Amino acid sequence: MLAQTRELDAKDWVKTRSSLNASESTFLVWKGKIYAFIPGEKRKLLFKILGMSVSRCIEIEPGVWDFTSRELNYYLDPETEEKLNKWENPWTGETVPVMHVANNPVQGTFKGKFPAQVEGESTTFVFDIFPTYPNPLAGNPKFAEYSPQEIYQAAELFKLTVPTQDLSNSALNSVSEVKLSWDRIGQWLPWMKMSDRPGQLIYSAIGGKVNGFSELPQLFQDEINNRVPLYKEAPQSALDVEDMTSWLYFQEHFDAYLAGEVFPKPAA
Repeated sequence: MLAQTRELDAKDWVKTRSSLNASESTFLVWKGKIYAFIPGEKRKLLFKILGMSVSRCIEIEPGVWDFTSRELNYYLDPETEEKLNKWENPWTGETVPVMHVANNPVQGTFKGKFPAQVEGESTTFVFDIFPTYPNPLAGNPKFAEYSPQEIYQAAELFKLTVPTQDLSNSALNSVSEVKLSWDRIGQWLPWMKMSDRPGQLIYSAIGGKVNGFSELPQLFQDEINNRVPLYKEAPQSALDVEDMTSWLYFQEHFDAYLAGEVFPKPAA
């Protein structure tokens, strides 16, 4: 049976991505790999990754929700799967600090209709996103070795599959299960110090929701308990600040990077 495209209400997407209950934080986790994709070279596995998002949705008017979240994404040794604090660049031979993702906040507004592929017991939301905007590091000579490109450009391909019956079950604030698929094509990360070398990063990851902090991977429980307790909960409301990105975080913490500090920076 082929999936049928249906227009679903925003509340169905809220139940999928977060929760209709504004008093609770919802955790989404993922794991995967990052490859280097360079013209004329074989693919090279650079890192394994482990990520999480803690989110909240607040209904600000009927059918309209503020979405607010915080994200961590750690780069792991591809063999031992241990968190990397230093990385030896195989192309330049230079060892550089690893700047893990610590995006606070990541926000948006959910309203209107959301197309989904409904196939019997499963419903899949598909989002193909192609962010393109001026690189905040471009034009500054001190970042020339790190990210000189004038434009930031990437592709983010998401698929979230949930039980169809959960969406129509008014007793549930959040679906019982999410199967996440996330693929990404992106530029070299600034902390890799690749300058304008040709090539891209290919991300391939899977994941899903977990039932609370205690079900997070142990690495995140340890990091949040000891270094970044801010990431134990989503913001109580949407924050009146710009969304954080890896490029802005690198700009903000460049001096700490040069000093070889451990990332993410502690966040109380």
